[in-house]
Amino acid sequence: MNKLKQGLLPQTTTGPNKIFVEVIVILNYIWGGMILLAIVVAAFTGNIPALTNAAIESAREAIMLCITILGVLSMWTGLLTVADKAGLVESLSRRSKPVLRFLFPDLGRDHPAHEPIATNFIANILGLGWAATPSGLRAMKVLQKDNPAKDTATRSMRMFMVINMSSLQLVTISVVAYRSQYGSANPSEIIGPGLLITIATTIIAIGFCKIMDWFEGKPQEKYLREK
Repeated sequence: MNKLKQGLLPQTTTGPNKIFVEVIVILNYIWGGMILLAIVVAAFTGNIPALTNAAIESAREAIMLCITILGVLSMWTGLLTVADKAGLVESLSRRSKPVLRFLFPDLGRDHPAHEPIATNFIANILGLGWAATPSGLRAMKVLQKDNPAKDTATRSMRMFMVINMSSLQLVTISVVAYRSQYGSANPSEIIGPGLLITIATTIIAIGFCKIMDWFEGKPQEKYLREK
């Protein structure tokens, strides 16, 4: 595996990026192994034609799904861009500062990470996981810039990541798009249950992070607080 990583990845990869890279390599092994296993099983059971047809059909469905998602993604990212240019995102960011201070008490009142964090939260709440990715990466980059231990995530980074994983959503746009693509009679019926579940997971995630922060004691980013 080391030789494979050396051949595919830059040698300067360190810290969190190195972990991400190693996960990608492991996933490549897993998916590659599953494909080879499917071919071997199909060969021994005489189902090679069925495997070939399934591969072609799956490729066609993947393209159609990408087209569907591209349309939804283009519309909502466009709306987010318009909202950003109109100052709506900045206004929502200012209004959400009390919430951000509760979630990220180690950051200063006017920390530059607040705006991309707020943008990411807004996109996630609207169910736009794809649109939330750029702002999420930007927020992590800003947080990493102020991180004194580059190979260890700070409290704010952990809280941000956990909230993203819990994914509070008012409208699960991505799931609605998937259900519509695969012929659901009522694609939007998932919205209510999805909202309840994501509220519960987000509350649990925030509570877990706050408990862990309490056990750790002093803030890691105390030097970032405003005097």
